[in-house]
Amino acid sequence: MAGAVQWLAESVQEILQIPGPTLQTFLVLCATLLLAYVIFKRSRNLPPYPAGRVPVLGHLLALRRAPAHLQLTAWRRQYGDVFTVRMGMEDVVVLNGYAAVKDALVDRSELFASTPKNYLLAMMTGSGKDIIYAPWGTAYKQRKKFATAAMRNLGMKVGRGSIEEKIREEADCLRNRVAENNGQPFDIALDVAVAISNVICSMVFGKRYDYEDETFRELREAVSTIVVGLGAGQIISVFPLLRFVPFVNRAGATALEAASKGLDVSREEISRHREHLDRENPRDFLDFCLLELEQQGKVDGLTEENIVYMTADLFVAGSDTTINTLLWSLLYMTLNPDIQDKIHEELDAVVGEGLPTLAHRSQLPYVNACLLEAMRIRAVSPLIRHATTQEVKVQGYNIPNGTQVLMNLHSLNMDPAYWPDPDRFDPERFLDKEMNVINKPVSFMPFGGGRRVCLGEQLARMELFLFFSTLLQSFTFKTPEGAPPPSTDGVFGAALAPHPFQLCAMPR
Repeated sequence: MAGAVQWLAESVQEILQIPGPTLQTFLVLCATLLLAYVIFKRSRNLPPYPAGRVPVLGHLLALRRAPAHLQLTAWRRQYGDVFTVRMGMEDVVVLNGYAAVKDALVDRSELFASTPKNYLLAMMTGSGKDIIYAPWGTAYKQRKKFATAAMRNLGMKVGRGSIEEKIREEADCLRNRVAENNGQPFDIALDVAVAISNVICSMVFGKRYDYEDETFRELREAVSTIVVGLGAGQIISVFPLLRFVPFVNRAGATALEAASKGLDVSREEISRHREHLDRENPRDFLDFCLLELEQQGKVDGLTEENIVYMTADLFVAGSDTTINTLLWSLLYMTLNPDIQDKIHEELDAVVGEGLPTLAHRSQLPYVNACLLEAMRIRAVSPLIRHATTQEVKVQGYNIPNGTQVLMNLHSLNMDPAYWPDPDRFDPERFLDKEMNVINKPVSFMPFGGGRRVCLGEQLARMELFLFFSTLLQSFTFKTPEGAPPPSTDGVFGAALAPHPFQLCAMPR
């Protein structure tokens, strides 16, 4: 018994990096929580637990040994498509594979359309005053519908009134920025982040920022800190009381501080927009929001705080996933020069000496297929967190109302039943015999689906195509001479990002 207690203490210390005296306090707290759990425990017909569950911590130790999406996919092979993991004192149901995920995400979407409790996200969103973290209900539906309509009015569409030209301008700025490196090794991540963030800034704030703008760099750094902190600080969401333990709460506190800075920028922009609001000609998302704040016609009870948090949603979610998808695409180009050659051949034949436009998209199937394959092989959102809106039965198991449900999209993308040799980068998976793009293949949902589908999907697809095709039209990307190939493992935080890597952009 003493040995087991000692092992548990060492395990907790390994996960949380808590000094000895603080660890003793933590273990007393855990013992109290465990006693309460035993007293109030009730029998439920939940899916089975994988091996490796320990008191208080649940499966946290097992999930620490590998990125969560990889461990959950490995457990799928042993326990099936539906099982339960214990996250501290909470049961979390995991859905793997196309049939189970589609059933919850699309076919019965409303039953899985709420959001799970998460301390860090609650603090960053005013406890759901935004869109992404808002619980399922009328407020969420109205905010999302309003935001979607506003973004479409601002150009999130193909055809007349599209934001295509703004994206092409940013893509050209990025191209010129990359060319300044003259083929020498460099890290393209920051330049990509600035270019893509400027697109969403132009739609939300009505302006773009220079690459060297200090405010903009601070804003980008804040977003990066939030993304990293959400991953590193998840232990606070499992055990919220640990926010009072400085050693444990460092990542979470840093993320919250960064989020506060980002929210301050939104508040400053709202004040600036209010002073120059043209009610007959709204220029950007904040103008549309301020008009709705006056009229209260589409979103019941909309407040300025709602606008602040909704704006933050669009900036973070509207940039980070697209940034990382483009970075993964470029990384895989450096690893597959033969595929890059095929892209160059297609671009030269279709686009010629100019730069790509959205009108070229239907004529560039191989370019589109490469982007889809990058989204498949390295999904930037491998896990989607939802919560049930009522008790629901899944494959014979009873899932209580309010239960957190993890949709493992990685298990869809890497399923050999649908994707033979799934670890191989092969764009031709997304081309039919006539070389037409297969846009919606089975077992592939890069933007989620159903009631919580990403509202910026169309904008992201436009950006990815124009940025990627513009860069590949202008450069050949290579790994620096003598350097090892970049890692494809990724860093799993709020999104799956590549490890920092350098490349050489050789002018064509």
